[in-house]
Amino acid sequence: MIPSDSLILMPDQSSLSTQAPSTALHDLPPSAKLVAKTLEYEGDSTQSDLAESTLLPQRTVRYALAQLEENGLVKSRISFVDARQRIYSLEADLD
Repeated sequence: MIPSDSLILMPDQSSLSTQAPSTALHDLPPSAKLVAKTLEYEGDSTQSDLAESTLLPQRTVRYALAQLEENGLVKSRISFVDARQRIYSLEADLD
């Protein structure tokens, strides 16, 4: 018999907690996935560096970063070298 206070989730159900990184990434556009994977492999980067690495337009990279930040997968901070730029890094593992 299963205790009444335990929670059983079926494979196709999700809990009420925040989405796992892989689930959140799964629902994002391909450009956001590419930017996330690039950050995973190359480490912290600026928007310009990401555009160069991914061969995506600046506008697309900006949109992808906004989507990733909204979903809590990426965080940004101001660059100490150039205060006009932001440095982006992964907030969580993508696996």
